[in-house]
Amino acid sequence: MKAKDRVAAGALRSVLGAIDNAEAVETVPTSSAATSEHVAAAAVGVGASEAQRRTLTAGQVRAIVELEINDRRAAIPAFAGHGDRAEQRAAALQHEIDVLLPLLDEWSA
Repeated sequence: MKAKDRVAAGALRSVLGAIDNAEAVETVPTSSAATSEHVAAAAVGVGASEAQRRTLTAGQVRAIVELEINDRRAAIPAFAGHGDRAEQRAAALQHEIDVLLPLLDEWSA
């Protein structure tokens, strides 16, 4: 990857965010946890706000990357024929796709 390739960095950050979101587990508040007197519904104590994360399989990670690529592919036609800035955005989306495609090989099913 080229140094200071902002488009590529943005695409990778987006995929990492999507993976991070997929690992999140919905938490259910418990009434037995100690709460802060200063902040409403804030948990108190070491690790009180930590939540267990899901462990994704290679197939699940690959599906997330594929979804990110497909979302970008679907968006490109909307920019066609709408001026230079729209064409630049379409080119940036294609560049993001080109950056993300090699990741599919990393998580081959």
